[in-house]
Amino acid sequence: MRTDVLLNAYIDLNILLLAGTVLWLSARRLLSRSRLARAYRPQLRLLNGMTLLLACSPFLLLAFTTFVLPHPPNFSDLMVSQFLQGNVRMSAGEFENLLGLREDFVRDLSSLQPIWAQLAVSAFAAGALLCFVHVALSVWRLHRNLTDAFVWKRIGRVQLLVSDRNRVAYSTRGLWRRYVVLPTALLHEPHDLRLTIAHELQHFRQRDIECEFLLEMLRPLLFWNPAFYLWRREVRLLREFACDQALMARPQFDVRAYCECLIRACAKAARGQTLFAHRSPVVALVDRRETRRGASLQRRIIAVTARQPQAPAAFGWTLVSAAMTVFVLTTAVLLQRPGDWSHDRLMLSTIVNLERMASRSSPPEVAVRALNGGFAVAARP
Repeated sequence: MRTDVLLNAYIDLNILLLAGTVLWLSARRLLSRSRLARAYRPQLRLLNGMTLLLACSPFLLLAFTTFVLPHPPNFSDLMVSQFLQGNVRMSAGEFENLLGLREDFVRDLSSLQPIWAQLAVSAFAAGALLCFVHVALSVWRLHRNLTDAFVWKRIGRVQLLVSDRNRVAYSTRGLWRRYVVLPTALLHEPHDLRLTIAHELQHFRQRDIECEFLLEMLRPLLFWNPAFYLWRREVRLLREFACDQALMARPQFDVRAYCECLIRACAKAARGQTLFAHRSPVVALVDRRETRRGASLQRRIIAVTARQPQAPAAFGWTLVSAAMTVFVLTTAVLLQRPGDWSHDRLMLSTIVNLERMASRSSPPEVAVRALNGGFAVAARP
């Protein structure tokens, strides 16, 4: 596959991620004013589906442009049409230069001729390598921790492990098995132990581990994009809200005991080692970041103790999911590169050439006017 094709697909992915993040944050703000505001489990399913859709968007677009529509409508052609209709107040030369910014950018990066392109590629390669090494070390620490832990119980394909190295329980998985790693001290607290195991097993039901794997795989590619970290923060926050809410829906569940369990787990995590202790990909009972930002734990407790939604509102969530999916896919299609020379692009090229001729000829003066999607040339002595 050509380098420019890969670069364009990568740029499209980053733009889509930015657009998806803005869309999701806007949707969350609108949902906060409706009765769907505290329906965290449907929100998590929607966000996980959107994460998978964004990650697969380059492959979906490649299949769409290969087998369905080779040259779909795109932003570039729409802008050319608006220019020819007189809706863009800009000279033809400036407008053509604006349309060619991305092509010039991709061409320079592909050729590595300009100094800025060499510096940009070197900085990206260094950052991606650093993130990849960090992820690899985290996976290695996770593997070592799982190897050193003791098998306590087995529940189907889920193994409950006990480790002296951990202060807070977490869950992860391999290719065939799932693991819940429990601190040894938690065995002496039967009530907290039951709540912790229920919490971690709920993460398996929500497919949170798989989503965390996907986010960690994308991090070396999207490490420089702030939208990626905003998106990941939303996923992790909703993940815990949804898990807590699912436990609250169980009959005779002790809400107060669960909140006290979260507070104790957060206090234990704060006393643990924070430097070079990251293990990934895992989902913990309490994220270590919550020990540095008390507002996160506070929001979880408020969400747990608030009135839980009763009606599932399946029709409303179907509409929201369909609207967001259509928006993402439409944006992805419109971001595609223009195809062969169309009639509008030939018109624009002709206007640009006449404009250049007009700037060089004096006298006679040549005036170029765009009229109703076409052009007219008038010579004045």
